Amino acid sequence: MDYKYSDLSLAKKATFALASLSVYRQVKKAPVISSFYRLVKHLGTPGFDLLEAAELYSDVYFSLMSSGRYGSFEEYIIERIIFDDNPFSAMSENRSFEEMDKGILTAAANDLNALQMISAVSCEEIKKLLLKSPALTSFETQAIASLPTWDSACCGPVYKDRPCLRHIPPLMDALYSSESWGKCLERLCGFHYKYGRGDVCRYSAFVWDGSGSTGALRGIESPDPVRLSDLIDYEEERSEVIDNTVNFLKGYPANNVLLYGDRGTGKSSSVKAILNEYHSSGLRLVEIPKNALMDFPRVMGILQKRMQKFIIFIDDLSFEDSEESYTALKAALEGGVESRPNNVLIYATSNRRHLIKEKFSDRNALNSLNHDDEVRASDSMQEKLSLADRFGITVVFSSPDKHKFLNIVEGLVQKRGIIVDKEYLHKEALKWELWYNGRSPRTAKQFADWLEGTQKNRESSP
Repeated sequence: MDYKYSDLSLAKKATFALASLSVYRQVKKAPVISSFYRLVKHLGTPGFDLLEAAELYSDVYFSLMSSGRYGSFEEYIIERIIFDDNPFSAMSENRSFEEMDKGILTAAANDLNALQMISAVSCEEIKKLLLKSPALTSFETQAIASLPTWDSACCGPVYKDRPCLRHIPPLMDALYSSESWGKCLERLCGFHYKYGRGDVCRYSAFVWDGSGSTGALRGIESPDPVRLSDLIDYEEERSEVIDNTVNFLKGYPANNVLLYGDRGTGKSSSVKAILNEYHSSGLRLVEIPKNALMDFPRVMGILQKRMQKFIIFIDDLSFEDSEESYTALKAALEGGVESRPNNVLIYATSNRRHLIKEKFSDRNALNSLNHDDEVRASDSMQEKLSLADRFGITVVFSSPDKHKFLNIVEGLVQKRGIIVDKEYLHKEALKWELWYNGRSPRTAKQFADWLEGTQKNRESSP
């Protein structure tokens, strides 16, 4: 679609196009587009103030460069369209294109065409408007010509380097190359149906931020990219978690999972790798800090409204005897008055088999004659010890023996393409685990990092 118009009508057309957005109305509030709207609105005013216009122009440029889009105005707008949470994207999440409301489709198509018109406005066209200001001095003319420019190149590498976001560049390219964005509605609908809307289609992992009156899910910009193929050994342990996750994604009955074992054995890495493996199948992860477990009902309320499958992840879980937040976790595991949504599972890791610390005094209280001790001490102790039992599946990750540790080291070295004598490798790896953190996959990785860094440093030395 060719967007050509006279210089005099440019500002008014652009202002009206943004003001009349209906379905994609939130896009207008994005920092760059909001700055652009103020600029064209000012330029559409008869006898506009040149100094203010120059300042508004610079605001647009600053906002665009600060956004990380590196000067591409069109790409910024396309990105806002893809990640916008609006009536069209919400409806697309659970309906096929044929089932969509026709009125919503018409309004969305009009908005997309309006935004395409906005994206086609060039710096040169805006500068021409500025140069039409009466009684320009030679200094002002030169200053206008020197104003920085943005371009319309759609670069897109921001997402191509992130495995969980490889589904985004094809849609960006489709919009960028289309003559009419309004005709891309069906493709947009299919995208939201498969990947969700808003932040859920932008991020694979979230952290719960319980501050404020309502709390919010904060998307993680750079999640751990670890894949299942990166992890060596412990296949049997991971397969149980993988099978449970696949059942969950298929809508079959699945269990909450406790990954228990020694530190550094790959419990957390296994969960993150499973997320990266099955993100394209609709899996998302929400990490809840241990001090925010009382917010479980709020988190559940947000997640149950979405179509994707969510793993609530609690890392390094354990409780002090005096902590009451374990009751919130217990209720979430068992299901209280408000049951756990079908699209949510809880995966937790812990170094402790029994999640609540048990003291010798707890056992002594069973035979205590002290009137201040709890009457049903045995019931209290059993409640503390049984929290882990409320996870349907418990998978144990034990520290590797010498043979397993060296096998992990060999696998890591091979994956990195490090050429080293096997006898030397084993000797140095065993020295490393004695000096540092003992035998574990984490220690093996740390040793491989050291070995690779040392070797590359030697190779680069003159």
